Amino acid sequence: MKRGWQVFWHVFFWISVISFFVLVIHNNTKMSWEQALVIFLGYGIINIGLFYLNYLVYIPLFLDKKKFRMYALILIPTIILFGVGKYGVALLFKSYILTEKGHTTTFGMYFLNTLFSSLIFIFLSTVLKFTMDWFLNERVQRDLENQRLTAELSFLKSQINPHFLFNSLNTIYSLAYQRSETTPEAVLKLSEIMRYMLYECNDNKVDLDKELKYLQNYIDLQKIRFGNKAFIDYSVIGEVDHQRIVPLILISFVENAFKHGVANDPEHPIVLALTVTDSKLNFYVHNKKHQHNRDAAGGIGLNNVQRRLNLLYPGKYTLTIQNEVDTYSSELSLVL
Repeated sequence: MKRGWQVFWHVFFWISVISFFVLVIHNNTKMSWEQALVIFLGYGIINIGLFYLNYLVYIPLFLDKKKFRMYALILIPTIILFGVGKYGVALLFKSYILTEKGHTTTFGMYFLNTLFSSLIFIFLSTVLKFTMDWFLNERVQRDLENQRLTAELSFLKSQINPHFLFNSLNTIYSLAYQRSETTPEAVLKLSEIMRYMLYECNDNKVDLDKELKYLQNYIDLQKIRFGNKAFIDYSVIGEVDHQRIVPLILISFVENAFKHGVANDPEHPIVLALTVTDSKLNFYVHNKKHQHNRDAAGGIGLNNVQRRLNLLYPGKYTLTIQNEVDTYSSELSLVL
């Protein structure tokens, strides 16, 4: 809460309290409005002063620093001093305050009667101070956590582009090495893919149909790589025009299928099946494993995407991976 609003609510609260008690005093005694207001203002200023002395000075200097003994030693004479101040106000209006059943109240009796109110104001200021500090600390922790998550997501996303570019350039290098006529088409597909990655997926979420077009371009690039002899069973079922998804979530599963799978076996095509119903997406990928294409260094793709899912879709996704001897499949269910 901004400082200006804090001051406003404090002033509003005390004006409300003073107005309420002046009304009570006026209605339950023979005092005039002016007398009731002057008396309560006198007491109010003293009690409010005690409140803020504890709130702004004593707690930060002693309690926040765990100096409990010093806090107690300074608080006791303060309460006595403020009790004397209240008695002084009472002397100004003794006909209304210091008289009880026709007898004048002594300082000791009066002090005991006002001690409770002093302790109430000290208690309220202490509760308010620690409550405000707790909320402030929680907000700071949330801000720090959000900054950490944002930085981590930016780092994870930054890994995707070079990782993808590295694999795609390998594909184009292979085509160029073979002097394939499809090399220019592959370069064009890669440029469309990179344009999407650099300019269109900078938001937290993108249109699902654009993400799927990006996947289609990648699949087309792989088909060019295999000389249009890649066997891919790719299907999309459901309405995808009005859905949104975190960008670059699905590509790692497709990359993994082409990188470690067999794409040129007509009896075992790479299966990519995406189904959208209402706000739920299901993406299934299945491929036959390539026994002679082992990436000794491993990859960052699936570990990366799983970490991003944990951060961006906590409790809203399930990921099932089946790594068999000859086949590999993954299924992602996601609440969009």
